[in-house]
Amino acid sequence: MNRAIRAAKWTALLFLAAICLASAYYAYLMLTFDADKLPENHGRVNVRLYVGEGENQPLLVAFGGAEGGNVWTGDRLQEQRDRFLSQGYAFLAVAYFGEEGIPKEMDRIALEGVYGAIAEASNHPKINRDCIALLGGSKGAELALVLASRYPTIKAVVGIVPGNAVFAANTALMNTSSFSSNGESLPFVPVPWSAVPSLITGDLRGAWDAMLEDENAVAKAAILVEKINGPIFLISATRDEFWPSAEMSEAMVQRLTKHGFRHPVEHVAIDGTHSAPLDHFDLMEESLRRNFLAENANDCPR
Repeated sequence: MNRAIRAAKWTALLFLAAICLASAYYAYLMLTFDADKLPENHGRVNVRLYVGEGENQPLLVAFGGAEGGNVWTGDRLQEQRDRFLSQGYAFLAVAYFGEEGIPKEMDRIALEGVYGAIAEASNHPKINRDCIALLGGSKGAELALVLASRYPTIKAVVGIVPGNAVFAANTALMNTSSFSSNGESLPFVPVPWSAVPSLITGDLRGAWDAMLEDENAVAKAAILVEKINGPIFLISATRDEFWPSAEMSEAMVQRLTKHGFRHPVEHVAIDGTHSAPLDHFDLMEESLRRNFLAENANDCPR
């Protein structure tokens, strides 16, 4: 029994020491970090455009999440990318951080840089520039929703396990916004000290629950989804271990209802963890077909 008590005491002391060291390191980073200086390669993105044989193709733009890089160009999602191409879409895979020549981290990603790459791709002679939809997962869904709320040329959004507000940058400090517009940071939900223990132990869901307790901050950083110029499809996870995607999706549905949103809105909550909706691309395909594309698959509904 005494041995067990001593072991418990040492475990508690080591945990406390870890928190103290992490807090000290965080304080050091805070003192040395220049929040006014934009990240290196700010405004740059890497893209890969896939175009089929047909004419007047709708453009589907896809974003990965906090893993960075360009997940939609890899083997893991190749089958689904090819399915979209077989359905008549041109497909633009976007890397907005985590590759050579673009920002290293998801820190104040320039919306105008991302949209500029989309606009350039839409000039392809086989693409219908009036028929652009966005698809993003997790933080990529956050980006897709923010973009669509600011650029009316985007006519539909699919958000996979999305957030309903702009959150902190995916950096060690998490003290800047994930996104910016023309050099100005977008309002974001800050990370409170109450979230730090959860972050240290890797409990991301606990950290996000702590962030969302600040209702005023969430309201200020909320994505203005009611300004999106087209249908919205949200697919979430009921047991999401990263962040409460089901609850945040439902909050967006309620916001859209409150504002009398005139386009179709769907929210499907999948019973499973953060990655579970990736087994249900058929639902996303059907929503895009039914609500985004016209019967001839060439023009977008208005």
